[in-house]
Amino acid sequence: MIEIRNLEKSFGESKVLKGVSAVFETGKTNLVIGQSGSGKTVLLKSLLGIFTPDVGTISFNGRIYSDLTSDEKRELRTEIGMLFQGSALFDSMTVSENVGFPLRMFTNDDKHKIQDRVDFVLKRVNLIDAHHKLPSEISGGMQKRVAIARAIVNNPKYLFCDEPNSGLDPNTATLIDNLIKEITEEYNITTVVNTHDMNSVMEIGEKIIFLKDGLKEWEGTKEEIFRTDNVAIVDFVYSSNLFKKIREAYLKESH
Repeated sequence: MIEIRNLEKSFGESKVLKGVSAVFETGKTNLVIGQSGSGKTVLLKSLLGIFTPDVGTISFNGRIYSDLTSDEKRELRTEIGMLFQGSALFDSMTVSENVGFPLRMFTNDDKHKIQDRVDFVLKRVNLIDAHHKLPSEISGGMQKRVAIARAIVNNPKYLFCDEPNSGLDPNTATLIDNLIKEITEEYNITTVVNTHDMNSVMEIGEKIIFLKDGLKEWEGTKEEIFRTDNVAIVDFVYSSNLFKKIREAYLKESH
């Protein structure tokens, strides 16, 4: 579990986070949504320790990050997996080398143990024949699965995903959503996903935090998002005619 309390963050005269509090639950896909400039990227980078909040606390299973020693912070970083927006694979490394990179960086495991773990996670994301290929030799969806394998290779307790469906076709995006959800539940990870993809909200939004202008405007589940009368989130989520019709049908059916 990750708990944030009253987070504030400013850059110069611009106040980006304005007292945001939330709990990200273990074993669930916790989604952070909002328009560009809402503060969700700054929030994610604060959770990762890239930005230091001006006010407020971030705790990982009861450990307040700002109270940790340098060694404790380094140890915490080994418990974190990160799925970057553009996958961020190393072009000159094979799929297998990319996935094994965190183990080579953060453990003293020998090459045989590393390879066994790499083989295991690649099999888990349904990539059993891509070990020796370069990122340029596989599709965007496969690259994303490699990135997921790399993010979980170190058995993380916390998984952060930044726009995981960016640049993917709808079918592949759904596969990636489902894979993230399955892995979260299977390994009991605290997963936080930054997204603007409303399909992701409907597919895997077990807990949703909606940010607007640096404030937490709303929180709930994908079921509750259909019933909310919060104007800001209704305007954001149901901006397209398709989603408006889906909501109308849901509300009609539930009465």
